[in-house]
Amino acid sequence: MADEKILLNVEETAAYLGIGKTKCREFLREHEHDFVIRIGNRIYANKNLLEQWVDKQSKQ
Repeated sequence: MADEKILLNVEETAAYLGIGKTKCREFLREHEHDFVIRIGNRIYANKNLLEQWVDKQSKQ
């Protein structure tokens, strides 16, 4: 469990969501979700919060 990453970069987020890197980058930049974290000019997704968001979206 200690090896599991909390923050996912664009490539990892795209793979997790099953979408392309370009679409993922647009999605993360255009939508200010609670799971988006910016460190400098890099964008990351908090995996735990992203999972919660996906669960919430799938229930709507």
